[in-house]
Amino acid sequence: MGQLHIVFLPFMAHGHMIPMLDMAKLFNSCGVKTTIISTPAFAEPVRRAQESGIDIGLSTIKFPPEGSDLPDNFVSLDQTMATEDLISNFVKALDLLQEPVEKLLEEFNPNCLVSDMFLPWTTDSAAKLGIPRLVFHGVSTFALCAMEQMKRHKPYKNVSSDSEPFILPNLPHQLKFTRTQVSQHELEETENDFSKLLKQMREAEERSYGVVINSFYDLESDYADHYRKALGRRAWLIGPLLFRNSGNVDKTQRGKKSAIDEHECLAWLDSKKPNSVVYMCFGSMARFTAAQLHETAVGLEASGQDFIWVVRKGKNEDENEDWLPEGFEERTKGRGLIIRGWAPQLLILDHPSIGAFVTHCGWNSTLEGVCAGVPMVTWPIFAEQFFNEKLVTEVLKIGVSVGNRQWCRRASEGVPSKAVATAVQAVMVGEKALEMRNRAKSYQELARKAVEQGGSSDNDLNALIQELSAYPLSRKQD
Repeated sequence: MGQLHIVFLPFMAHGHMIPMLDMAKLFNSCGVKTTIISTPAFAEPVRRAQESGIDIGLSTIKFPPEGSDLPDNFVSLDQTMATEDLISNFVKALDLLQEPVEKLLEEFNPNCLVSDMFLPWTTDSAAKLGIPRLVFHGVSTFALCAMEQMKRHKPYKNVSSDSEPFILPNLPHQLKFTRTQVSQHELEETENDFSKLLKQMREAEERSYGVVINSFYDLESDYADHYRKALGRRAWLIGPLLFRNSGNVDKTQRGKKSAIDEHECLAWLDSKKPNSVVYMCFGSMARFTAAQLHETAVGLEASGQDFIWVVRKGKNEDENEDWLPEGFEERTKGRGLIIRGWAPQLLILDHPSIGAFVTHCGWNSTLEGVCAGVPMVTWPIFAEQFFNEKLVTEVLKIGVSVGNRQWCRRASEGVPSKAVATAVQAVMVGEKALEMRNRAKSYQELARKAVEQGGSSDNDLNALIQELSAYPLSRKQD
């Protein structure tokens, strides 16, 4: 048998493309031929990797595809606050990608397809070629376990109000949630295009070869065991993928081009004492009302801590920034830095002056916080983020919640300035903050060991490569 060849098919969103590219780089470093199929809008990070000397193949497919009802300038759901009609058209457009992807797969004739969860038809595409399909969710093992138990048992139906807590059953820890923290598509019984997609995703995963997870065993060992043994899923934990990459080029150019000069940013951080700066960022998709942005600013100022605050720019946020409290930037000059747009997050988090991370609990950001060894203020908004919050605050005990209890796909609001100030101070000041920081540093060290030779993630990776190399018994022969 010749060189093992794996094709990677990411979902068109920065939070999905970044770890998928990291994964392709990882397999490539192990001598595996890797090819990424991308839409043009998300191909630039792959081209940058190629320019840096990494031998990754790239093929692009048109999006929106021919025959879709999406506008020609539409590239991803994370560019807009999606309406129901837009989501429906987007889901239908995903299905139209099957034919061009299958043409490329027939041309490449790879040994394996690693596909994002949102592309369930890839299970059938892989079956046509007689090759395994591995699913990539881009979330934690903890969240996968929690989502499965939520789907099976629907414990939110047993409470009498939105605020009454319920326990998510059959998990290694006793975790309480409220109905307001459950996703809208979980609560709604009505069938629509998105709920149909979710059903297809579950069915396609059950027929897939297994799941690759950007995590490591020592971070969530109870849930890795639960996922594999209690739920019977085949899974390989091969992360943290970001530790497989090195160099400031990767750190400054992950995803989009940074909105701030890296030297300017580092010079500002260099002027601060160790563990003295709070870094606040909410990823590429979160939206806040002007009123919530105002409350956040008031809370940050009241915390008395130095800060870097990343505020995304977009048509749904007030571009003239009337939400900023009057005189805010003057009063916080020298101790506060606002980055408007994309930030070099890894570069910032890795700096010694960063003392805490205020995060929306997307898995990429959560894992980046773990790998930086910093405690977190958790501010989940939607998707599986409320599950990741529980992992950080109650299982790992390396963070505190800001107190948001409302799952919201559109513009989030409802967290008062006092809650922001209190949570920031809780992770920055005092004995408990120091304990959290020490625990966070210990998980950082465990993350490093996991990817070293003989570590749990290294062993999982090698086992997976060996298994895929021995797979061709039922594979369609050339």
